[in-house]
Amino acid sequence: MAFLELKNVCKSYINKGITTQVLTDINLGIEEGEFVAIVGFTGSGKTTLINLINGLLEPDSGEVLLKGKPVDGPGPDRGVIFQNYSILPWLTVYQNIKLAVDEVLPDLSKKERDAHIRRYIEMVNLTHATDKRPAELSGGMRQRVSVARALAMSPQVLLMDEPLSALDALTRGTLQKEIINIWSKDKKTALLITNDVDEGIIMADRIIPLKPGPNATLGPEFSVNIPRPRNITEINKNSTYKKLRNEVLEYLIEVGSTRVQNDGVEYLLPDLKPVMPGRIWPGKRKKSEKVKYF
Repeated sequence: MAFLELKNVCKSYINKGITTQVLTDINLGIEEGEFVAIVGFTGSGKTTLINLINGLLEPDSGEVLLKGKPVDGPGPDRGVIFQNYSILPWLTVYQNIKLAVDEVLPDLSKKERDAHIRRYIEMVNLTHATDKRPAELSGGMRQRVSVARALAMSPQVLLMDEPLSALDALTRGTLQKEIINIWSKDKKTALLITNDVDEGIIMADRIIPLKPGPNATLGPEFSVNIPRPRNITEINKNSTYKKLRNEVLEYLIEVGSTRVQNDGVEYLLPDLKPVMPGRIWPGKRKKSEKVKYF
């Protein structure tokens, strides 16, 4: 039995009497201490999937299990890092984290609680900003507060819903490293939702594509057999990385183009720059030729 498991999960929404099946037959097992990335298209149901796991939504059918027990609403055993920070603007960095710690760790003494909060503030390199409010922080610093708050709750599972997508490339790369460094210290079970294939390769043990919706379901998994720590500059020279990246991108393009042909809806693909050996894409190619992505 997996530590976190989804069995035959389906979810639909009803709008003005019209039912739209968002997710269909989602089956996923994540082992304790494993880091898994779900990579998918915009609008494919990634946030719906993570909200089913964190208990904000209930499946129409199937079940979500944590340590063999059904998930029944939100709980402190699942820490969530949202895309939009979700921190309170009138509270300081310290107070935002303290609010969560007070709720989930009420048995700590005042001294223990203070040390616990400051430990996680230091862990995300925000000690100098302990008494600052969100308006005084950059976007990257606000997201660090969100990371510290989620980890300070000592969750069994860390859920990340595109937590870095709103950040600039430099800040995004820095926070990727910080999240991985923090994760590697106690190896919390982690699930990352992203639309960035490279981010999945840098951070995860496995990458699983989510096919475009409606009726989105999970595709084949891709194991990331690249030693940690992974530096994006260094692994760009790694043949395993190039092969894996090509395989994931080719799969996403294939399922994306198939869905467009079937229902006429265009889905947003990752920002890709495909290059053919000896010439620049676009251009005609033989069926036997494989497109490479750099």
